[in-house]
Amino acid sequence: MILSRIRKQSIHLASILVPLLGAAAAVQAADPFVVTASNATANQLLVYSPSGKLLQTLSTKGAGGATGNAGGVQTRNGLVAVVNFGSQSVSIFQVGHDGLSLTQVVPTVANPVSVAFGENHLYILGATQVESHAIFGDFVNTNPDGVSTLLVADGSAAQVGVLTNQIIVSEKSNVIETFDLLKDGAVSGNPTLVAGIPSDAGIAVNGNEPFGMVTSGKDAYVTIAHLNQVALVRKDAIVSSGFTTQTAPCWATLAGPFLFTSNTASKDLSRFVVHGRNVVLDAAVASPQNFAGNVTDNASGSGLVAAIDGSGGFTGTSHLTIFDMDEDGNLTNAGISGTIPGAINGVAIVPSRF
Repeated sequence: MILSRIRKQSIHLASILVPLLGAAAAVQAADPFVVTASNATANQLLVYSPSGKLLQTLSTKGAGGATGNAGGVQTRNGLVAVVNFGSQSVSIFQVGHDGLSLTQVVPTVANPVSVAFGENHLYILGATQVESHAIFGDFVNTNPDGVSTLLVADGSAAQVGVLTNQIIVSEKSNVIETFDLLKDGAVSGNPTLVAGIPSDAGIAVNGNEPFGMVTSGKDAYVTIAHLNQVALVRKDAIVSSGFTTQTAPCWATLAGPFLFTSNTASKDLSRFVVHGRNVVLDAAVASPQNFAGNVTDNASGSGLVAAIDGSGGFTGTSHLTIFDMDEDGNLTNAGISGTIPGAINGVAIVPSRF
């Protein structure tokens, strides 16, 4: 009788534990998130599955309105930062087992257009200035520990990226610049103009227009849209370039050795292979199909590449498209969102380990 009772208790305990273990396994094996921002007056973070299913819609407690920039949404170590251009703030979300939740709204010294995470700082690029905020665990200091003015500071700021002991900024007025960081990671001092930027050939009002970038260690790959060029910046100078036959490669993302550019006017993606000083065009058109609108930002991670497109500006419509990437850099359709009202801004992929 005693043995029978023990067996019954063991079976009952196992019946409880098995579902619990299954739930834990489901959380640990959860798919990555793909996030973008509505960029509307009442700004929202939109959270999607890799198949393009809308999972969460979260208020940023701020106002959108950013345009002509990249890196408006960025993620690192379970945090997601979103720019609120219209309300001069950056919202911080934290990833939990049940999705994302808003934890902070950080005021900024200028209207923010782009953000980048460093080892222990969040760098925020405004229309005329760049600022640094120290990060302590999951908390971003609401007061900047460094603020520097951009070289041109005419409102054409496009994106900020993090290098070893530096940050790098693109301004569409034909300027790429770097800022040295203090030992603690704070931004300080005046910027250094990157050498070797192609001179204005009269192609555009603002010159050849550096737009987006992606960084890796001491290297930055910066798109120069009106020359259909990706320039490798190293040690404050352009040291090599690669070209695409597509039009206006404005934004870039790096997935292993593969660099993808979002070609705004051609409404497609190009794929480069980067190694050492080499930036080699691998596929002029790497996306399986053209996008419905102009491609405005892209991101990669967890075996995925994501891009956003839009047409008609703030009164038009946008889409988020997600691709699976194989070991050779080939893209296949994984999912696409439904039509999103307005001009969404920024895209990032949050790894599944969070």
